[in-house]
Amino acid sequence: MILPNQLTVLRIILTPIFVWLFLSDSVLLNQISFFVYVVAAITDWYDGWLARKFNYITKWGEFLDPLADKILTSSAFLVFAAIDVLELWMVIVIIVRDFLMTGLRLYADMKKKTFTTSSLAKWKTFIQMGFIYYLLGIFTLQTVNSLYYGNEKIFNTLTDSTFIYFTMLVITILTLFTGVSYLYKNRLLIKSIFSFETKSN
Repeated sequence: MILPNQLTVLRIILTPIFVWLFLSDSVLLNQISFFVYVVAAITDWYDGWLARKFNYITKWGEFLDPLADKILTSSAFLVFAAIDVLELWMVIVIIVRDFLMTGLRLYADMKKKTFTTSSLAKWKTFIQMGFIYYLLGIFTLQTVNSLYYGNEKIFNTLTDSTFIYFTMLVITILTLFTGVSYLYKNRLLIKSIFSFETKSN
């Protein structure tokens, strides 16, 4: 297995470790979970860079890499839903949308078809990741006593439930909108793929 694919597998392995550490009752393990997530995210950037620079592109990598990304991102959203920071229904909408689009894209690749993506969808991913880092950073930093005490008002503002709710709501709406837009823009391609399958059967 080539290095980029090994890094992708490592990202998948690190995901449940991150979840376990984050949900642990130990403050130290909670803090370590942030660094585990960052390492997992770095593998995403690095395996992509290696694949492009040295042309390490395989069918296995094309399948596994986007799947690993969604697993990591979805897990981060789920742990915050588990501790009641995020609304579960919003998280479910985002996860279903992202896995549906990823599945369609992978299926189209198998059929030698290419879906059209938009810059808005790329921004959606960037905003999702930025929000996850924000939450992980803030909720990790507030467990450091030397930082938290004396700055309680700042942390209370940054972790304000109303702010987080409406930020997540905007991200959920944006994610859903880009999903609907994605399906509409590629409707003919999707129809042709599944029409072909129906005729073949």
